[in-house]
Amino acid sequence: MNDSKMKVNSIFFKNFIYLVLSIIVSFCISIKKSDALTHEWIGVPKSEYGEQLWDRQSIKRNEDGSVRVLSKFIPKTKSEISKDILYTMDINCFEKLFRDVDVSTDELNSNFNDFADWQDPNGDQLILGVIGQVCRVEN
Repeated sequence: MNDSKMKVNSIFFKNFIYLVLSIIVSFCISIKKSDALTHEWIGVPKSEYGEQLWDRQSIKRNEDGSVRVLSKFIPKTKSEISKDILYTMDINCFEKLFRDVDVSTDELNSNFNDFADWQDPNGDQLILGVIGQVCRVEN
């Protein structure tokens, strides 16, 4: 009788420990996810097409010296088709070039293309605004 009681207590104790550990792990994971999704959006001057924001928290220096930043375009007129568009941009501050290494409509479904071609902003005031502001902050 005593052995079966000890087995039940042992099983209960193990299950209790697993439950507590599971709760702690899931709590830590949700904290990490919420930290990863915090942004400090900074806007550039608006244009006739909408506005462009970039996230100060996302700035990272690439190995080649360029800067990677998350940027968001908010079209002037929104519809089912035109939603906010997120861009992960690499910026070459010396040559004032950029490349979009990821384009998506949400942060969870990303498809990075680190081999995208460098592009000239071609007078686009929103992109030039992001390049100017990010390069000032980063240099």
